[in-house]
Amino acid sequence: MSVTWYFDFISPFAWLQWPKVKALAATREVTLRPIVFAGLLDRLGQKGPAEIPGKREFTYRHALWRARQNGQSLRFPPTHPFNPLGALRLCIAAGSTVAATDAIFDWIWAQGNAGDTIAALAPVAERLGIADPAAAIADAAVKAQLRANFDAAIAEGVFGVPTLSLDGRLFWGDDAHAFALACLENPALWDEPEMHRLDTLPIGVARTS
Repeated sequence: MSVTWYFDFISPFAWLQWPKVKALAATREVTLRPIVFAGLLDRLGQKGPAEIPGKREFTYRHALWRARQNGQSLRFPPTHPFNPLGALRLCIAAGSTVAATDAIFDWIWAQGNAGDTIAALAPVAERLGIADPAAAIADAAVKAQLRANFDAAIAEGVFGVPTLSLDGRLFWGDDAHAFALACLENPALWDEPEMHRLDTLPIGVARTS
């Protein structure tokens, strides 16, 4: 079964799930695909949690609480939302490896550093052995790969980050990780009759505006 993780460094919930994905990657092959979350929102005509007053503040507090429950470091960067494009391209320039993903996540979410400019990312780029991060993130092949990652996400029906894909079966969010592992261990779980019935469950009412 192929396992792919779609993520954006802008998401605190991707940071919350990352240790679990990293542990999974230590036992089997996991393809790491950084994507632009804002692109998904635009494609689906949705707002992100941080764009909705009230929900923004609650989301931040909830993420912080969950990190503490997990015994995981979490310190918000200086601003949020921030432009994650440089961080996403840097990850790709470094090979989208576990080590690169880990270093960038740690820089932004464990240490609370900015990740929205080349200058801000310079220390982590140096740690990854990228001497010229400006050139690296401007590379046409890097940009093309980020677009390809997004196209792959759209093709699979990804609607949010983080998302684990198990042969195209999508598990959205850190809180769905245990469900994903259960289906990875027992793929027949997804094929139970009641699970299949949900595919054709009728919509009782829909908003008109």
